Amino acid sequence: MSAEVRIEPGRITRFLRLRNGRVERKLRERTERVARIAAQEAPGSMGRYIDWHIGQGPRGLEGVITCDHPATLYVLNGTRPHLIRPRRRNGVLRFEVGGEVVYTRLVRHPGGRPNNFLGRALRMER
Repeated sequence: MSAEVRIEPGRITRFLRLRNGRVERKLRERTERVARIAAQEAPGSMGRYIDWHIGQGPRGLEGVITCDHPATLYVLNGTRPHLIRPRRRNGVLRFEVGGEVVYTRLVRHPGGRPNNFLGRALRMER
């Protein structure tokens, strides 16, 4: 008795890349897990702005995690020390320190160190 097996790489590739196929399900699970870790690692309320999706990229399926918070780049890259001045005509900044309202015309911000919570989430998942 003899048997013949033909392997067609194109068919195998198409089978693996089917929508809702095994590869996509695993990619979806991993992307969701990394997004959940990133939301936990993100400072303040930034974790609520994290979202993810699976999409078609130039080399096939890819998991994409985004953070739409307005200060995301400042947190990821850090900031240098800088002055904060009021934008409005009244010329006064208002904020709270220790539960008390403070008014001032200028704030000397010390800057912030980079916090790559997205990269850290990816490394923690591995």
